[in-house]
Amino acid sequence: MTHSRISVSVEAAAGPHQVFSVLTDWPRHGEWMVLTRAHVAAGDGRSPGSRLAAFTGVGPLGFLDTMEITEWDPPTTVAVRHTGRLVRGTGVFRVLPREGGGSTIVWEEELDLPFGPIGRLGWPLVRPANAALFRLSLRRLAELSGR
Repeated sequence: MTHSRISVSVEAAAGPHQVFSVLTDWPRHGEWMVLTRAHVAAGDGRSPGSRLAAFTGVGPLGFLDTMEITEWDPPTTVAVRHTGRLVRGTGVFRVLPREGGGSTIVWEEELDLPFGPIGRLGWPLVRPANAALFRLSLRRLAELSGR
């Protein structure tokens, strides 16, 4: 299995508490995360061991990303382990205070590439688009958190 790492960040005018609150309001993911709806599948959604499910796609076309929260440290960190058939690996959001106010939102993923050799060959083409969509999502989160 080949691993790939993606890390993107954006600045937000809102402070860490506000950003973290919006970030971890799982049903609101559709408001900021590109083409993705999420919900709590088990547990309270606010502690390690809770399970999340996120569908990414348009209409019925897409994929289900199941996750387990592995770290919960408000208002700075929420980490997950991806447990789905297509998306495997780990992800973490960090919300870091900025000197003078606001915050920096960091999204990091360490992914196991699917589809064997085809996935490894295609990843260099898909990775920049993936990072751009992550960055767009974080910009939308930053904007939503500032309202």
